[in-house]
Amino acid sequence: MSGLIRKSLDKPDEVRPFEASTGQLELVALDAGPVGRATFEPGWKWSSHVKPIAGTDSCEAAHLCYFVSGRMKVVMDDGEEAEFGPGDVGVIPAGHDAWIVGDDECVVIDWQGFADYAKR
Repeated sequence: MSGLIRKSLDKPDEVRPFEASTGQLELVALDAGPVGRATFEPGWKWSSHVKPIAGTDSCEAAHLCYFVSGRMKVVMDDGEEAEFGPGDVGVIPAGHDAWIVGDDECVVIDWQGFADYAKR
């Protein structure tokens, strides 16, 4: 038996919508952990649209992610900040807020932090 596994984010195992129809998270489950694709609509902000779901003061998920499109500003609890855009790979530790910059949706693929992200 080979060990090949093929799944598609276009046919996710789970979909988690964000508050106020500001986007959604699509997940595929793998033995090594879930892989997620999040689509964030213009105007999305973690503290407004995921915080009510998470119930924490800031995002407590650590992310290892790739930005497909759009732009996102991330501000850590200690004040460190960065803006990510298409082609960027991000390592974002737990303890941050984030929001979409500009008028384009932001699509992010994450291999680390989406297991419990936006989970009700």
